[in-house]
Amino acid sequence: MIEKIQHIGIAVADLEKAVSFYRDVLGLQFAGYEEVPDQKVKTAIFRVGETKIELLASTSPDGPIGRFIEKRGEGIHHICFAVGDIEEAIRRTKEKGGRMIDEEPRQGVEGTKVAFVHPRSAFGVLVEYAQEGGKEE
Repeated sequence: MIEKIQHIGIAVADLEKAVSFYRDVLGLQFAGYEEVPDQKVKTAIFRVGETKIELLASTSPDGPIGRFIEKRGEGIHHICFAVGDIEEAIRRTKEKGGRMIDEEPRQGVEGTKVAFVHPRSAFGVLVEYAQEGGKEE
């Protein structure tokens, strides 16, 4: 079911300052920006071997990242696991007693299909599943 850690999502208040730190100070390979309007988020993606760091900045105070930062401050927001079949991952999680935020996959960044597992099921950690090549035409 889970193939690898696809990325770690980090909520930031100032995307440009965060990009500068991860690119210029840490020396990570910057892969670009992408916005997900329906989630009110703009992302900056860095490649680290086979894994990525995804910086997340809210485009609106009432978006999920804006609310997260308001409540908890900046920091790790979620861990994302790559899966080969996202529908199967959702089904199996529910079958085994996990609680999903997304009952159906939705569009994510870089052409993925994504779904989130509720943090109450994962001991306080927001877990994301991502299936590569899931871009809707």
